[in-house]
Amino acid sequence: MTSVEPFAVQPTEIAGLLILTMKQITDQRGTIREAFRTSAFAEAGLPTGPWAQVNITETKQGVIRGLHGEDTIKLVAVAAGEAYGAYVDARPDSPTRGKVVTVRLLPGTQVLVPAGVCNGFQSVSPGDTQYVYCFTNEWVPGMAGVAVNPLDPALAIQWPLPVDVSDPAQLSAKDAAQPNLADLPKTG
Repeated sequence: MTSVEPFAVQPTEIAGLLILTMKQITDQRGTIREAFRTSAFAEAGLPTGPWAQVNITETKQGVIRGLHGEDTIKLVAVAAGEAYGAYVDARPDSPTRGKVVTVRLLPGTQVLVPAGVCNGFQSVSPGDTQYVYCFTNEWVPGMAGVAVNPLDPALAIQWPLPVDVSDPAQLSAKDAAQPNLADLPKTG
């Protein structure tokens, strides 16, 4: 028997941050997921790219990556494993600045992240989690954008697994050294 889960879009408390459910077709052989279909995105009024760069990270259980808000739209998802996604609106002039949204990321769930909204995640699966990033602009060192400390107490992100901040294998020194949201400029 074949089951079909349709493409769906769910808004969040952060302006422009959307949770997407991929169209999925499952039968006795497994599941096919549409990671991206131009017509489905266009019909939903979503950006259709073009995607200029696609990265896949393999991240060990317990590791936190982010929170990064580069000047590019991102479409993020998990290809294998599970992650706890965290998103913070750091845009200076946004009406939802300071809002935090967290999402349980399993294969089949995507998040469309507007430029300037910080994206981060913690791998929660045993072994590695494969996390996919699609960017509308190629990433370059020094790219415009912002980053926020993922352990900023004012954000109150409840990371599912404990983090040893002194272990660079769990949290990079660069991410640990990022400023708290309150220390960033409040106007653009």
